[in-house]
Amino acid sequence: MASAAKDPNPSNKEAPEGANVDKIRDILFGSQMRDYEKRFVRLEDNVTKAIEGLREDMTKRLDTLGAFVRQEVDSLSTRVKSEKSERSEGLKEISREIKDGAKIIEKKLSQLEEQMSDGQSELRAKLLEHSKSVSAEIDKLRRETTAALNREVDVLRDEKTDRASLADLFNEFSLRLKNKFELPEE
Repeated sequence: MASAAKDPNPSNKEAPEGANVDKIRDILFGSQMRDYEKRFVRLEDNVTKAIEGLREDMTKRLDTLGAFVRQEVDSLSTRVKSEKSERSEGLKEISREIKDGAKIIEKKLSQLEEQMSDGQSELRAKLLEHSKSVSAEIDKLRRETTAALNREVDVLRDEKTDRASLADLFNEFSLRLKNKFELPEE
């Protein structure tokens, strides 16, 4: 409480002291601050002028670039139209050549078909002739083979043993194996 008695209005003391500090600051730094403010204003004006200059320069450059791009686009458009018409003419010419080529191919195909037809007829005739000669040869071989077989059969018949003789022979073998065979006395 003692401090409250000494200082009945503490906020009043701060206000005059704060004002005093501002006055002292103004006395010490006031001329420099005003100088800085003038410099900042000039600097701000210079920056604003530079920005405006850059803006105008960029606008001019963009306009120039836009005009150049439009000119190039027009040039390309003209070139594309020219190439399109050239290609169209080229396609018409190629189409015409293809049609002519197709006609030539059809003509050659019909000629080849005629040649093949003639060749097939000739080939059929030769095959028929060859078939006849092969048939005649086969018939001749068949007759010769039949004659040879008949001769061989006749030879075998002459030389073969008949069944009765073969049966007697086997009978004799069996008796001899059984030791029951007796030779006729003479």
